[in-house]
Amino acid sequence: MTTIQRILDHHGALALPGLFDALSARIAQRAGCPMDFVSGYSVAATALGEPDLGLLTQTEIVAQARRICKSVEIPVLVDADTGYGNALNAYRTVEELIDAGAAGCFLEDQVWPKRCGHMADKRIVERGEYLERIRAAVAARGDRDFFIVARSDAEAVAGLDEAIDRVGAAHALGANACFVEAPGSRDQLAEIGRRTPGPRVANMIEGGKTPLLSREVLGEMGFQLILYPLTGLFGAARAMRDLCARLMADGTSVGVEDQLMDFDSFNELIGVEERLELVRRLQQG
Repeated sequence: MTTIQRILDHHGALALPGLFDALSARIAQRAGCPMDFVSGYSVAATALGEPDLGLLTQTEIVAQARRICKSVEIPVLVDADTGYGNALNAYRTVEELIDAGAAGCFLEDQVWPKRCGHMADKRIVERGEYLERIRAAVAARGDRDFFIVARSDAEAVAGLDEAIDRVGAAHALGANACFVEAPGSRDQLAEIGRRTPGPRVANMIEGGKTPLLSREVLGEMGFQLILYPLTGLFGAARAMRDLCARLMADGTSVGVEDQLMDFDSFNELIGVEERLELVRRLQQG
């Protein structure tokens, strides 16, 4: 049993924020998250300042995953998009993520370059090509502790039945979890919960196509891993926008201190004292 599976078994339905860098990963760990989830949309936005339209490369997501994995003690699940090409690319992507310290990844069936699952005009590969990616990921994993989430975007292109069939077939090949992206109604969510093998993923995007439901409701529908991939990103972006506007208008941060983490707390979060203690030990010889 993988580490992530043990966490899901322990927690039942688990709601997680999407992360994008080492700092956000540490914040999530401090908040009590038992595992971290790296959002490809968020990494593209923060690392590149670009939309989730397949611009983020394998090299870039692996490098970011490596930094995040080194910054926390909890398992990290990484959005690996399509595996960045064909089955060979998917194989290498899984190998690289394992080497970076990741505990699992998502693999989807869009045509590369892909786009955010809640955007229009998505395209998917043939089912056989998608299953080749899954076989490659399972082969690359071997007997190592690595959790593979089979994601399908087929609902928007070929209908819900096709999406359900795809993730079911991927699960039969060795994927650990099923993720039908962007269902548009509670009825579709309930059907996914009935007809796909568990554990199941639900993706909650504010303003996206899927209705926002509570962890309790989704848990009753059969979902174990409930993702809020953009909540932290949207919150951080709004805070940064508002504070920048306030500085431009007022020329000072006086009056907004209650909106900020204080200096000492932030230094404690990033481990300043631990690093200074290491310096002191090294200076003592």
